Amino acid sequence: MIRYVLLRLGQALVVLWAAYTVSFIVLYTLPGDPVSLLSGGDASDVTPAQLDALRAKFGLDRPLIVQYLVHLGGVLTGHLGTSIQTGRPVTAIIGEAIPPTLQIAALGFVFAIVLGAGLAILAAYTRSRWLGTLLLSLPPLGVAIPTFWFGLLLIQWFSFAIPLFPATGDKGPASLVLPAVALAVPTGAMIAQLLSKSLVTTLREPYIDTAWAKGASRPRVHLGHALRNAALPALTVTGLIVGQLLAGTVVVETVFSRPGIGRVTATAVQQQDIPVVQGVVLFAASAFVLANLAVDLVYPLLDPRIVLPRTSRRALRAAGQPVAVGAEARA
Repeated sequence: MIRYVLLRLGQALVVLWAAYTVSFIVLYTLPGDPVSLLSGGDASDVTPAQLDALRAKFGLDRPLIVQYLVHLGGVLTGHLGTSIQTGRPVTAIIGEAIPPTLQIAALGFVFAIVLGAGLAILAAYTRSRWLGTLLLSLPPLGVAIPTFWFGLLLIQWFSFAIPLFPATGDKGPASLVLPAVALAVPTGAMIAQLLSKSLVTTLREPYIDTAWAKGASRPRVHLGHALRNAALPALTVTGLIVGQLLAGTVVVETVFSRPGIGRVTATAVQQQDIPVVQGVVLFAASAFVLANLAVDLVYPLLDPRIVLPRTSRRALRAAGQPVAVGAEARA
């Protein structure tokens, strides 16, 4: 297991390095000049010597490879650079933006699991064919709904028509509800799509017939036997779900005028504040990598046959547990 964890950690570091490198190349090859934006874009008020001084201050006058190595060395030592627009450390800017983003992302994640899993389980559990068909038709609709449009509808319905929640700002727990719901709908729809299809397939497996033959009740068959194995495909996309939640905060925090990573990202991109954008990219990649690493570590706990290293398989055989081989192990 230690070897398995170390291998995953190595892969995670490679992903972080690749994300940082690609973002650096893309950002530094885009047209535009962040120093000119800092000066207001009015060349008549700023002399060329002053622009050159600003470029030298932020290291933008160095060769691209030198800038890359300097920035990468700073990342390895925990220094993400300084914002070109504000002059503040990037770590401080991101550190202030993370807590409000995590609040709506965590609540949105909970809403998405409750909504998606509840919809999938109800669709597979109901005996009514028309109700099951209706429930299964909702996830594609949820995925297709634009987040910004749905957020505006929520503001219109539950802030203006029925004044239950604040429309904008960060004014306590009530202000988290609408942004979290706007984030949860497309994410919950994705979970519902995967889990419903997996449940339908799992309920046709031979061991489910065996459970029925032994007299197990419908709740025990659906929740005790089928749901555990059916949840594995949905668990696989946890990293994608985390990425979707972080990407959705850019839109949601703009629509609801909330502080957070989304607002910081939108402002930094607009102002071509390259160090801040790279810091956000590194934070998002870290969240994505940690989510996938957690999934990799949880998988063997849910199904020991998924443990892939040979040493782990030998340990399972020695313990008398079943181990998948061949195509079953690769699946």
